[in-house]
Amino acid sequence: METRCDFLIIGGGIVGLSVGRELLRTHRNVRVIVLEKESLVGAHASGRNSGVLHAGFYYSPDSLKAKFCLEGNLALRSLIERYRVPINECGKVVVASDENDLARLEVLFERGSANGVQLLRGNSSNLHKFEPLATTFKEFLWSSHTAVSDPIAVTKLIAQLFIEEGGEIQYNADANILEDNSVYTGTNLIRAEKIINSAGSNAIHIAHGLGVGGKYSQLPVLGLYKYCDVKQLPLRTLVYPVPNPKNPFLGVHFTLTVDQKVKIGPTAIPILGREQYEITSRIDGLDLLSSFQSVWNLFLESPRGLATLAYTELPKISTRKLVRDGKRLVPSLDNSVKWRKKRPGIRAQLVDLDKRAFEMDFVVESKGNFVHILNAVSPGWTSAIPFAQYVVKNYVS
Repeated sequence: METRCDFLIIGGGIVGLSVGRELLRTHRNVRVIVLEKESLVGAHASGRNSGVLHAGFYYSPDSLKAKFCLEGNLALRSLIERYRVPINECGKVVVASDENDLARLEVLFERGSANGVQLLRGNSSNLHKFEPLATTFKEFLWSSHTAVSDPIAVTKLIAQLFIEEGGEIQYNADANILEDNSVYTGTNLIRAEKIINSAGSNAIHIAHGLGVGGKYSQLPVLGLYKYCDVKQLPLRTLVYPVPNPKNPFLGVHFTLTVDQKVKIGPTAIPILGREQYEITSRIDGLDLLSSFQSVWNLFLESPRGLATLAYTELPKISTRKLVRDGKRLVPSLDNSVKWRKKRPGIRAQLVDLDKRAFEMDFVVESKGNFVHILNAVSPGWTSAIPFAQYVVKNYVS
């Protein structure tokens, strides 16, 4: 069977679906099809993230992440409230452990101010007013605009709205790009005027096959969370450490859920496969090559930095190590808490081979009738709606 459409989107995650909605909004009488290789939306990053609506103070003011995070927070919040998706308006504290952290805390506060984020910088003596169980060295940051929702429910809502607005989703549809830029799904040949590659962890491999994104490799990073009932650890807010600015990871922290759970984690363990949720998961040659390129280039740039990342992250597979790190933030954390495994997630993290460093911002490239969304990692979920508007305006329209 052959199908024709105006716009074809590969990947039914929150970014791809948001791009689809924006295309329907900005173009009249067009046919927009989303291909999703799984049998449901939210099977990977869009449904496996923490569900945190980030406020936007981690990111450099000149970055796309800073540009879209706060705006995305407001846009998602509006949808969540309108359609009555559960939300936990818990806020977040960022705590320091030493003098070095205080300097970084200052940078975060300045970034937040530059990005228009509402932040309070407080003295340690006042931390108990926000989170009695947390501790900090001298100062802390309070973000009142950080919240938590259900990532699967939100992604399903956006898929539902996309369909109601005239879009189509084809499930169980692997996208195989043919020489004439048509796409074969195994049962259907699709020809489109414009194709948007929003395939998450598969996006860079699709792009490489079309001669795009050659300066990037991908290092998948496994995020493992453990969780307990909030009665065992009655936190009021999210509790985060000051992150290491050299890495795009936020360190072990505590998040809450909309169903009265507390999560500790995540890990940031480099792995080989883009969907290697288990040690026995299948890994193909493209994964191996890309992961090797990433690790080798990070090693060449900073052997010590890569060794430190491995040394700090690999032990976090152990609950004992997660708890030990967590006690730096919440000293009263009891070893008797019964932690259970949360479904893991994978961050499709790009490495810039020219800079030999992690790519810290969103990346979009285009060639011919293809647009490739290559790096839409955190806060990609929070930023999805305005980021999709940016993609459509600058690369599609």
